Amino acid sequence: MDRALRSLMDWYERVGVDVPELAPAPPTRRRPPPVKKPTRPSAKPAVKVPPVKDIDFNRPLARDVAARAKTLDELRSALHNFDAGVLSDGARQAVFSRGNPAADLMIIGEAPGREEDVQGKPLIGPSGQLLDKMMAAIGLNEENFYITNVVNWRLPNNRNPKTEEIELCRPFLERHIQLANPKVLLLIGGVSMTAITGLTGIMQNHGQWQDVDIGGKVRPVLPIYHPAFLLRQPALKKDAWRDLLNLRAKLEAL
Repeated sequence: MDRALRSLMDWYERVGVDVPELAPAPPTRRRPPPVKKPTRPSAKPAVKVPPVKDIDFNRPLARDVAARAKTLDELRSALHNFDAGVLSDGARQAVFSRGNPAADLMIIGEAPGREEDVQGKPLIGPSGQLLDKMMAAIGLNEENFYITNVVNWRLPNNRNPKTEEIELCRPFLERHIQLANPKVLLLIGGVSMTAITGLTGIMQNHGQWQDVDIGGKVRPVLPIYHPAFLLRQPALKKDAWRDLLNLRAKLEAL
């Protein structure tokens, strides 16, 4: 019992106040200790997945394989049999070329899309069809031009190629140009322009001739808008038409 309450009860008793007996306080119940939940075994540390091998490891091999090709047919076969690692793993096949390999004009696109990946020919989808119409507008067809790409395998989601992917394919492209030996190169889009000339900014450089040394031979090259870009920006077709007239004048002067 509390000391102050006991003192009060004693005082009541001394002055004659009847005080009922107080029942003893119930024993204090102690709370049972908390039940410990069974501890789960700690999760194993996450396994670190090693990064995918950089495709650069195939670059020296690409140079050797491309250099050994003495003809376009040999280069085509070498490219189709080449293991480009993750780059070729995601594609159905390597896309080599279409058109006339003896033509004065060689057109270099960026990379294959879905249709190109299926059929194995560059620039045959919607943008390629527009390109053919653009060429036809200045009197050219597959008898007068030869088409290939900077990158020979379709990229996931048709994204732009990375620098290392362009560099892996560069030996094949340069050997392709050497063996076809065109007089003029037409670069389709900013990726092709940068890969061949090192320039950036297709908006600033389209329609401007550049001289580029490829395989020990200097060739005139002309960057133009990619047809896929023109499909999204039809207002720029007037600029593209001026670039095509510029191309036609160069070819007529050969």
